[in-house]
Amino acid sequence: MAEEELRGCLSRLAGRQPIVQVLEAAGAGPAASCAGMVRGGRVAIDGQVNRDPQVRADPFRQQVTLDGEPLSLENACRYLALNKPYGVLSSFTDPEGRPTLADHVPVPGVYAAGRLDLDSEGLLLLTGDGWLIHHLSHPRYHQPKTYLVQVEGVPEREALAALRGGVEVKGRQTAPASVEFLAEPPDLPPRPVPIRERESIPTAWLRLVLKEGRKRQVRHMTAAVGHPTLRLVRVAVGPVHVGDLAPGEWRDLTPRELDALSTSLSIAARQAASAARKAPPARPRGKGRSKRRGKAQ
Repeated sequence: MAEEELRGCLSRLAGRQPIVQVLEAAGAGPAASCAGMVRGGRVAIDGQVNRDPQVRADPFRQQVTLDGEPLSLENACRYLALNKPYGVLSSFTDPEGRPTLADHVPVPGVYAAGRLDLDSEGLLLLTGDGWLIHHLSHPRYHQPKTYLVQVEGVPEREALAALRGGVEVKGRQTAPASVEFLAEPPDLPPRPVPIRERESIPTAWLRLVLKEGRKRQVRHMTAAVGHPTLRLVRVAVGPVHVGDLAPGEWRDLTPRELDALSTSLSIAARQAASAARKAPPARPRGKGRSKRRGKAQ
């Protein structure tokens, strides 16, 4: 299976999902067969027979039956938290033979929900739930991610204010961010490859909370204000924290974490939908003169 082809599993977080998708993930058969089961009156939701393949159901909060038998929930998605070590790719395979997630997580059917660079460390969520992967990866949903960042030099107030307000990275302004100067270094395990340090230049630690996820964004942001990143550790994704996991260790998310993550994602989805409704409609391309003028530019 290609890594991009997410294994179908029953999402604990997506809420009401298309009934055909639910049946397929539960192992009832391929999508076309499942749609036929629904139309044939073999599927009931909370005791009510449903014949509409477009209806939605939450298999974890509603009773879904097939031919009178409760739908199996054995293929429920798993949700893992990993403390990704330095020097490990955020994938399970690598044609160049570099260290990957497979060296630390012997769990089939899970994939990284988001990415951390090879030289970044910290919290990485793993799952087979495509809904969660999409909602954590897409910038539309603004899930906060918290980083501890060691930078070269000691940022002045002006540099911190610039990071908070947004800086220009590759021609685009970054979104406002939460930035805290840490008076003391955080309690972190040593990195296997020490950072580069120069005796004449001190270093400082910052706590950054971002709600967007451009490639190597934190590193670009601190470099833009004159303080290159020396070490980058992600400690939280939304309400989920890395906690006391040592580098390379992983665990299943707790029910409380799953509830908090579901609530956070639901709020973000509603906010995104509201913003989309308020956005001005895209202007249609005109005809005649305006179109000709566009071609002449």
